[in-house]
Amino acid sequence: METATTLVDVAAKRLAEAIVTGELAQGQKLNEAELAERFGMGRGPLREALRRLEGQRLVSRIPNAGVRVIILDRKRLEDLYAVREALEGMACRLAAEQMTESEVLQLQDLLAQHETQIEKDGGMVYSQSESDLDFHFLIARGSRNAMVMSLLSGEHFQLLRMCRYRTSRNAQRPRPALTQHRQIVEAIAQHDGELAELLMRRHIRGAWQSIRALIDAEELSASVPRKENS
Repeated sequence: METATTLVDVAAKRLAEAIVTGELAQGQKLNEAELAERFGMGRGPLREALRRLEGQRLVSRIPNAGVRVIILDRKRLEDLYAVREALEGMACRLAAEQMTESEVLQLQDLLAQHETQIEKDGGMVYSQSESDLDFHFLIARGSRNAMVMSLLSGEHFQLLRMCRYRTSRNAQRPRPALTQHRQIVEAIAQHDGELAELLMRRHIRGAWQSIRALIDAEELSASVPRKENS
């Protein structure tokens, strides 16, 4: 029989994944009764899971309006990618100094798995699972810096995954992103912290430019008046 803590963990993980992948839409109001029925969860663990997601910035609680999924608007995304560029660049530099040969091999094996997944999806998608199957997570852990790991792999991890998931659905990004990941790993393997940081910063800046172009296209499309049927 699962303990209460385990039930909360399961509920939080399931809801977080639904938000990251867009199954629960940005800005959507979350009704406890509907969620409990939809995901087969008890109301108690669900309520505690929502509090946990609030701490992870995936949902916000608005007075007299309930709980809603966070909205990643242009400004929030721009701020997040600026922070990502700085912190993940630092993590890469530290990882190049700290990671062992076996950890580098783990990164290389992971990217081989990612390549298989990308080809399976026809080169259209590059999505990553949590923790040990997440390239950026492993580099943050390899930095051996508790503060960096806390910021990138702790309470902000799911929010960062949510940002990256949006980029992963851009058909132009998967193969170039994989190539960039491999270049980063090569720099880490050579213990070239300066190059590793430069490559990671460039990689994240490119991801932001890709998302910004998507936002521009969406806003342009929304501003064009629809023609009435004759």
